[in-house]
Amino acid sequence: MGAYREHPMAHAHAGHAHAARSEADRGRLTFALSLIVAFMAVEVAAGVIAHSLALLSDAGHMLADAGAIGFSLLALRLAARPARGAMTFGLGRAEILSAQANGVSLLILAAFISYEAIVRLVHPPQVRGGLMLAVALVGVLVNLAAARALAGANRESLNVEGSFQHILTDLYAFIGTAVAAAIILISGFQRADPIVSLLIAALMIRSGVSLVKASGRIFLEAAPRGLEPQTIGEALVDEADVIEVHDLHVWEVTSGFPALSAHVLVARDSDCHAARREMEAMLRERFGVDHTTLQVDHVGGELLDIQPAGLPADRDGEDASDMLNQHGQRQDRR
Repeated sequence: MGAYREHPMAHAHAGHAHAARSEADRGRLTFALSLIVAFMAVEVAAGVIAHSLALLSDAGHMLADAGAIGFSLLALRLAARPARGAMTFGLGRAEILSAQANGVSLLILAAFISYEAIVRLVHPPQVRGGLMLAVALVGVLVNLAAARALAGANRESLNVEGSFQHILTDLYAFIGTAVAAAIILISGFQRADPIVSLLIAALMIRSGVSLVKASGRIFLEAAPRGLEPQTIGEALVDEADVIEVHDLHVWEVTSGFPALSAHVLVARDSDCHAARREMEAMLRERFGVDHTTLQVDHVGGELLDIQPAGLPADRDGEDASDMLNQHGQRQDRR
């Protein structure tokens, strides 16, 4: 019963801390979303007037940003719901779904921008560099504010990190757009606009692949980065009275929530309950794993000899075999 007295209190404190952190993250995400949506409308109009693919690609990326942040906010709300019914871990992996959707959206948008940029490299339109430069500089300021807001959020959450990567890529894109506008104004080289768009697409592909890989690791239940199962297994075996560790599994339920299970054999004369507590403390302090399930047994335990029903305990194995054979013969005659 001791476990039931200790763990709910620990989980309650962890739950309060997680709820407070999620609430702060929601505030930061909402602020960033407001900035993005307001500026996106301005940028679309400016991109159409200036005939700038770089501005329109930035606007498209900002639309993806807005969708990503909106999905992140929804995922945070779902993840905050308590575990119940069949959802024994709650909806924590909604955040991972959001991160993967962010990554995929970046890759799709990068493909579209790359296609349009190649077309414009072949047939470059006349771009209004002055308007393009002005909008790009304002975009740098807007994305700096949004990136600063999200930089202070809990970026251990892959969901928040996905939104941050969207904003950061957009910031780089606006810097590139400003450089392209300056080149057009100074030299009249119109192809600077699609060239910068291709660079923006490359950044988006890099961020998108990173998010898809990180979320895929969690869905495939790979060991979290920085937690090597081999190292953990050796550390468990090094504990006092531990003889063997097998069926060791290390995975991540959601961002920042590693879990571990293992079957551990300890010496016959040792206290298996004390050994389990010591291993749990070691895993928590050394590896940061709080959610552990350790099945601890004594080594060399003998199997129970279960006799057939109705057979006296002092009958030997031969009598038991005869009784079973007689029973089988009666069944055959029927």
